[in-house]
Amino acid sequence: MEMNNAVTSLAALGHTTRLTIFRYLVQAGPEGLAGGRLAELVALPPSCLSFQLKGLVHAGLLASRQEGRFVIYVARYDAMNGLVAFLTENCCGGLPCSPGIALACDEPPVAMSDRKRRWPCCLPRRYSSLPW
Repeated sequence: MEMNNAVTSLAALGHTTRLTIFRYLVQAGPEGLAGGRLAELVALPPSCLSFQLKGLVHAGLLASRQEGRFVIYVARYDAMNGLVAFLTENCCGGLPCSPGIALACDEPPVAMSDRKRRWPCCLPRRYSSLPW
């Protein structure tokens, strides 16, 4: 994925309503959801929903198809996975995050459910003094 595509995708997801819509569609799976059902779930009038869906389709995160008189929206998992891969491309200094590397750290990994929300320590010792 190119930087400009990643920025477009992140901008589209950077709104509460669009992120909520996207998450509902990811949960729905490849069957997707009709626009009317999405409007019910997100509690938006159809005109507002249409505006939000347009942003996600433009970013390449959603696809749509016509089924009778309904428009079905589907999350594009390839685009979602491409964005995640782009964001984590250089994780851990290019080394794979594995239990062996995590055990080389001074502090144990912290679960993401922890209220402090620290990143798990997955860098080799030589990188553990980095400020981030």
